[in-house]
Amino acid sequence: MTTRATGESEGEPGPGARLPRKLYESELARLQIELVKMHEWVKHAGLKVLVIFEGRDAAGKGGVIKRITESLSPRVCRVVALTAPTERERTQWYFQRYVAHLPSAGEVVLFDRSWYNRAGVKRVMGFCTEEEYREFLRSCPDFERMLIRAGTVVVKYWFSVSDGEQERRFQDRIDDPTKRWKLSPMDLESRENWIDYSVAKDAMFAHTDTKQAPWFVVEADDKRRARLNCISHLLSQVPYEDLTPEPVRLPPRRDGRAYVRPPMSDQTFVPHLFP
Repeated sequence: MTTRATGESEGEPGPGARLPRKLYESELARLQIELVKMHEWVKHAGLKVLVIFEGRDAAGKGGVIKRITESLSPRVCRVVALTAPTERERTQWYFQRYVAHLPSAGEVVLFDRSWYNRAGVKRVMGFCTEEEYREFLRSCPDFERMLIRAGTVVVKYWFSVSDGEQERRFQDRIDDPTKRWKLSPMDLESRENWIDYSVAKDAMFAHTDTKQAPWFVVEADDKRRARLNCISHLLSQVPYEDLTPEPVRLPPRRDGRAYVRPPMSDQTFVPHLFP
């Protein structure tokens, strides 16, 4: 078992200017081309890739997931963000509801939070018993080793954000009606229980940061840098070859003079509110 210093700041965001937008956008475009190449190789080689995103609330997990998926086929790369378990699921083996969403050959699956809920929010908020929590710490490393032995590439990211930057992002969500849905009562409680979450995270790392499935910490006070760093690292974890096909020529259309279009008055059009 390995242990790493997570270096999570409890104070204000660290020094350093925000990455310039022009540089960020050019690098993101370059990396998204590489993601497409990786995506095509995963499909071609029948790889099974599982990427787990965990971390503080408002640390930027959703942002990097969005940038990874926006250029990829949802048939190959899909996101799993499970809601609270049903009454039936609560009676199942803890990992059972997650197993149904694991990648098959030729798939990349991104977990926006995962089974690590039991070591984080469920632990801090008392949503599991002490024995359930201890059993998770014992069984999780074995479960992940089983996935790896079965041929699944497992990559785990922890997004670390400082206390001051998290507070700024929470306030931004409060002020922006399009983001207010992101701020749940549980998020507000996470602010109150900041130290408890830090202790829970440290214990989780101590038990689950293994040689076979290590945690990779993403420093996320600067969202732009965090996205580029995370995507670059992900590309390094999945060896791939460039299968980009050569450009094709569009064939000419067949003669359509025999086609008679129905009257436009027979169709219902969206109103031109913005001419």
